[in-house]
Amino acid sequence: MSHSFHTELSRIWEKAVSFYRSGHTDAQTFPVEDDHHIISAFGLTNIDVFDYAEDWCLHQEPDLITFILVHYERWSFFMEEQDGNPSSARLDPTTLPAKNEEADGIAWLPRILPKARAKLRGELPPEVMYGCGGDRDFFRSNNIHPAEFLRVVRRWGNNDQTIIKWVSDRKNCSLSKP
Repeated sequence: MSHSFHTELSRIWEKAVSFYRSGHTDAQTFPVEDDHHIISAFGLTNIDVFDYAEDWCLHQEPDLITFILVHYERWSFFMEEQDGNPSSARLDPTTLPAKNEEADGIAWLPRILPKARAKLRGELPPEVMYGCGGDRDFFRSNNIHPAEFLRVVRRWGNNDQTIIKWVSDRKNCSLSKP
């Protein structure tokens, strides 16, 4: 990782929040073109920046540290698994499980699994955000950080049963290990 990864993402996020607060609230025309080369070098897209700036301005979450940690996981996958080559595939939002579906009694889990995989691969379409309000409710109610969930999904890939068990164990844990 570049020694300036976190400072560059911090600068970009602060700039994006400032743009959003000053009235640039359209993802299509969001003015981050000056930083596009950095954003894309980290395996991200302009919508990744816009979505997190927008939700911060509207809901005060996800915060800057979460933005950096989540996108570090994406960058790591991008460099280590994709050799710095972006995927041309996109998740079809109509294939996502319904918002009310459960796995082992855990709401939202069937929906967030394909979203996390697509986030890691850089395959989320503009209309789907990893870390949206529904995702944040899932993370809170199951005692999971969004970046940690990406690491777990990366580690166990398509082994849904292992991931579901991990989430179930985490949910039943009153205190998580650091």
